[in-house]
Amino acid sequence: CVCVCYILDSNIYIKLFTFLSILLTFKYIIKMKDEIILLDCWASSYGMSVKIALAEKGVEYECREENFQDKSPLLLQSNHIHKTIPVLVHNGKPICESLIIVRYIDEVWHDKSPLLPSDPHQKSQALFWADYIDKKVAKKELIEVLRNLERELGDKPYFGGENVGFVDVALVPFTSWFYTYETRGHFSIEAECPKLMSWAKRCISERKSIAKTLPHPHKIYEYALDLLRK
Repeated sequence: CVCVCYILDSNIYIKLFTFLSILLTFKYIIKMKDEIILLDCWASSYGMSVKIALAEKGVEYECREENFQDKSPLLLQSNHIHKTIPVLVHNGKPICESLIIVRYIDEVWHDKSPLLPSDPHQKSQALFWADYIDKKVAKKELIEVLRNLERELGDKPYFGGENVGFVDVALVPFTSWFYTYETRGHFSIEAECPKLMSWAKRCISERKSIAKTLPHPHKIYEYALDLLRK
C-alpha cells in the first residue's frame, strides 16, 4: 500500500510540475510579445519602405502619425539628433533612418521573406544601390538616376531577382511621387524609363505588401500642392 501511494503521489507531483511549467511558459510568451511602434507620416516614401518591409515579414505594429509642426515627445526622445521620421520603436528601443530600419527588420525577423541576399558581394551591391536611391532620388538629376537604376534592374522581374529585395523596398515608395514629379516638371518617366515603370507596375500588381502600403499618386499630388500653398 505504501508503494502504491508513493507512486500515486509521484504521478500527481509530475503532473503538477508539468502543468506549472506550461503555465509559466505561456505567461512568459505573453510577457515577451513584441511591442512595435512606427512613427511616420503617411506621405513619406521613407516611411513606406519600412511599412513594406514589416508587411513582407508579416509583423504587426502600431503606426503613429507625426505632425511636423508639433512633433510628439516620443519622436523627440527617440530621434533627438535629427528629430525626423521614420522611427521604429521595438520594445522601447528606437531605430532611426529608413534603410537602417529596413535592415534591422530583415535581421530580426530573418525567417521570412529575406530582403538582403546571404552572399556578401550581392549584399554589398544591394546596400550600394539602396544608398544610391536614398541620396539621389527626388533630386534634380532624377531621370539620370532612374536610368542608372533601370540598367541595374536589367531583365530581372525585381531588383532582388525573382523576389522583392532590399533595393525594391527602398525604391518602390518613390513611385507614388512620380505623378507629382511628372506633372510639376512636365516630363514622362515612362517615356524615359519604360522598363523601370513596368517594374513599378509589377510591384503593385503582384505584391500585396506594396499595393496596400502605397497611397494613390493623386493623393500624393494633392498633399504636395497643400505643402506648396503653405
